Amino acid sequence: MGIRRRLSYGCFLWLLFTGAFCLAQTPDVFRLEYMLMPRNDSDVELSRIKLVANMPIKVKDSNAIIIGGEYNRLAYDLQRNDITIGEQEGPNHFYIVDFNLAYVMKYNKDWRFIGVITPRLSSTLTNRLENGDVSINATVGAFRDRQDIEKPTRLVLGLAYNSTVALRIPLPVVYFEKRFHPNWTYVVGAPKTGMKYHYKQKHIIQTEFILDGYYVNLQNTYTLPDAGFASSISSSAALVTLGYSYNFTKVMSIYAFMGHTLFQYGVLRDTDRNDIFTLNDDPAFYFRTGFRIGL
Repeated sequence: MGIRRRLSYGCFLWLLFTGAFCLAQTPDVFRLEYMLMPRNDSDVELSRIKLVANMPIKVKDSNAIIIGGEYNRLAYDLQRNDITIGEQEGPNHFYIVDFNLAYVMKYNKDWRFIGVITPRLSSTLTNRLENGDVSINATVGAFRDRQDIEKPTRLVLGLAYNSTVALRIPLPVVYFEKRFHPNWTYVVGAPKTGMKYHYKQKHIIQTEFILDGYYVNLQNTYTLPDAGFASSISSSAALVTLGYSYNFTKVMSIYAFMGHTLFQYGVLRDTDRNDIFTLNDDPAFYFRTGFRIGL
């Protein structure tokens, strides 16, 4: 396995395990986002529509229950002649839907514990639901939020478990954010690391290193000449971006980012999760824009 493939596989595993804990890292009440990777040298274009909604419900002793979900619709536009899979047309649309149920318990002024159960639907949805379409993710951890000090910080520590991967053990999650200067904030973690420049009160310019990707079950098994049967598709990418956010209020903003992949790796996999056909392994430009309401 080459270096790029090993890095890509590592990023893919990390994304699968850390996805659920983003609820604690970026507590969105509502988010609507559009992402585009224009056509590259592999003659592939990828776009995604994301919709996030979470409703926090306060319970006794300053604890909270969060009920919500995330909807992703991915469009994979394949124009290469060699992508024709046997006599079948390759898959073009994928759906990933998470249903989040989280409990947040206040431990003291700064620390809170969180547990998240996330049933996930990841499928082409060409037929009725089947066993491979649904999986369960679980995350436990704690976060410390200090916003009323001179240099505000947020720290997230946890363990995340994903039932769809072959290595079924919890993996650690670490995220740290600090506003070390009135105009500057840094973020260290996965899937996002970066710097923010706060220009006045409503404007933020930021750069990011992002891990992005997905795993989807193929309801129709695709036969590939000399390769076998494809039953799932996965993609992982590492990107650098530069973006701008405008804050209408402390919790409401619009944003736009552009950047480029350092690498990306999209493959078809067999039932044992072995890579059997490479769809896309060339770099691409990246654009993302959206509207967000946070807590």
